[in-house]
Amino acid sequence: MNSYWLESTPGTEYPAMEQDQKADVVIVGGGLAGISCAWQLRKAGLEVVVLEANRIGAGTTARTTAKVTSQHNLIYHKLLTQMGPEIASQYADANETAIREMRSIADSLNLDCDFEEQSAYVYTQQDNYRKRIEQEAEAAKHLRIQSTFVEEIPLPVEIKGAVRFDHQAQFHPRKYLLGLAEQALKNGVSLYEKTQSNELEELGQGYVIKTDRGKKIQADRVILASHYPFYNKLGMYYSRIYAERTYILALKTQEAYPGGMYITAENPTRSLRSVATPNGRLVLLVGDQHKTGQGIPPSNHYEALREFGTKLYHVTDIPYQWSTQDCMTLDGLPYVGNYTDKTPNLYVATGFGKWGMTNSTAASLILRDLI
Repeated sequence: MNSYWLESTPGTEYPAMEQDQKADVVIVGGGLAGISCAWQLRKAGLEVVVLEANRIGAGTTARTTAKVTSQHNLIYHKLLTQMGPEIASQYADANETAIREMRSIADSLNLDCDFEEQSAYVYTQQDNYRKRIEQEAEAAKHLRIQSTFVEEIPLPVEIKGAVRFDHQAQFHPRKYLLGLAEQALKNGVSLYEKTQSNELEELGQGYVIKTDRGKKIQADRVILASHYPFYNKLGMYYSRIYAERTYILALKTQEAYPGGMYITAENPTRSLRSVATPNGRLVLLVGDQHKTGQGIPPSNHYEALREFGTKLYHVTDIPYQWSTQDCMTLDGLPYVGNYTDKTPNLYVATGFGKWGMTNSTAASLILRDLI
């Protein structure tokens, strides 16, 4: 039941925080958002401490589909019509910038993380979604994303239409994150595992965090990047975020995978990409999402994915299967920035809505600039 990303990378053994400390910035959460923030802020010259309750990169980052893409279902036409061109442009620019930033980090630090360029497709097999696909292609073009409406895709399926984003990417998220964490440590970031943040208190213009080990850390600024914010005295995030669970199968197939990353426009969502392993290329098949704690038994979801996969390919083995949990927001946009308008030195990064690779990287750039 473990994810391929976890099975194919070593574990980590960073120490727990065993004494009181001070820092310019404390980051709660050692996933991609937290480590990316630590990297950016340390490069800017700040003293940074990361507190992780479990192990670095062992949570949602280790269970993602790991698409590095600005294509987030059919989001851009929705943003243009519901929120206006300024917000739509900001979201598009932030995620396109994140792709370039992640590629630059992987190249400059020589991270062996299987980073490879791929085209990304949203496709439909239903007539009533064709118009929406066409609108998304036009909206993305308007926002300066290289997008094309197509009537065929490399997958062995008949479609009514698809939008293709070029110059997108995929990678191994654990290899990327562990490599970035190691470089951040060398640059002076302090990384602590098995250190749970239990309480957050204001102290002048800064904050004090109390941990489960009875230790305290004082900081001028705090970033909550712990998937779901552990601090709930302000902001009412508990009423603005809900969790969705999604399921993943790693398929060994007789047929060669044609390349590219794919997701259906209609429900139930089906998402595909491939991953190169020492034992050959696997096809990651993702979908069957539902609100966490609701729905049918997990085995039914895995079976639904298996049935879909066997209609596309001759499946010879399913060596990995796992599930993941993502934070969803009410308007579909991440919560990134000041925790509230009354907490100028407390920040949050959450609600990435299943597109956490680029959204978390974009969040690290935004929070670095704010700080």
